[in-house]
This record gives sequence, C-alpha cells and structure tokens, in this order.
Amino acid sequence: MARAEKVAAVAELTERFQTSAGAVLTEYRGLTVAQLAELRGSLGEHTTYAVVKNTLTKIAATEAGVSDQLDGLLTGPSAIAFVEGDVVEAAKGLRDFSRANPFLVIKGGILDGKAITPEEISRLADLESREVLLARLAGAMKASMSGAAAVLAALPTQMAQLAEALRAKRAAEAVAEGVAADGGAEAPADGAAADGAADGGTESAADGADAPEA
Repeated sequence: MARAEKVAAVAELTERFQTSAGAVLTEYRGLTVAQLAELRGSLGEHTTYAVVKNTLTKIAATEAGVSDQLDGLLTGPSAIAFVEGDVVEAAKGLRDFSRANPFLVIKGGILDGKAITPEEISRLADLESREVLLARLAGAMKASMSGAAAVLAALPTQMAQLAEALRAKRAAEAVAEGVAADGGAEAPADGAAADGAADGGTESAADGADAPEA
C-alpha cells in the first residue's frame, strides 16, 4: 500500500472512530467472502463492517484518542463493525451471526468512548431494539391519550349531573323555607282565637252578673 493510501486509510478510520456511536472489533479468520457479505447484510444499513490492518488501525485509534480502549484487541485478522445507528441492533446481528458461524469471534469494542467486553456486547444484544422501544412508547402514549380523551368526554355529563343536583338541592331548601314561614304565620292566628274565646267567657260572666239586678 502506497504512503498516500495509508494516510487516507488512517484518516478514514480516525473519522469513523470519532463519529460512530460504537465500534466492535472482531476476528474473522475462516469466514468466506460470501459469509462476510452475509454478515454485512445482517448488520443493517447503519453499520459498516470493514476489514482493517492492525498497524493502521492502531495509528487511527491513537489519533482518535481511543487506543487504550482497544489495547490488546488488535491481533490476528481484524475487522471492525462501526455502528452509526442502533447499537443494540448491531450487537444482535453480530451475536446471532457468531452463533451460526463460530469463526466470527467478537473480541470487544467501544461504546460512547468506553471499552466494552464481549460479555457486555452479548448483554446489549439481549436488550430491546430502538424500534421496539419506540413502538412500546408510542403504544403507551396512545393508551394514555385515549384515557385522557375518555375523561374529557365524560366531563359535560358530569357537569350536567352536578348542576341538576345543585338545582334540586336549592329547590328542596326553598320548599323547606316556605313551610317554615307558613307555620310561623298560623301561630298568631291561633293565639288570637284563644284571646277571643277568653273575651267571650268574660263577657258572659259579666252578663250573668247583671241579670239579678234586673
């Protein structure tokens, strides 16, 4: 490889290390060209799987500031999956392909600037993908909105029932006040009748007292 090509290769690798969400280093010894093509297809359009030269990759990793994270991993035939999309989806693709093709060995990688082990990559693969999580979130939001719509739809009926209850309560209070007022008016009338009866009794007694003188 000419010097200019090496410089260009290092620059490209450096940029990928700096811009990718994650990078998974693998050993592909024993895989055929057809199998590598199958692997690239299984990783999706947002992950680039590239066979790299260890010497150039070490230089690029140093320039990108991630050489410590790849320490000891750049041995043997190396290829790196640079992930620009969903890291979980890429981890699933690598894990599933390595199970079907044991020649693919996941050696470790970088996620958000931190080193990750093969075990951590396997645990990532067990998580739900971004698409599944977004679908679940959308479903939860839809259910929440449906519940809120039902509450809002019930408000007019509830307000009408409350208004009717208040009206009935006020009507009952008005009737009770009217009854109380009528009762208070009848009491003096009864008292007056009693006074009249008392006066009549007095007058009769008076007439009776005058009778002998006649």
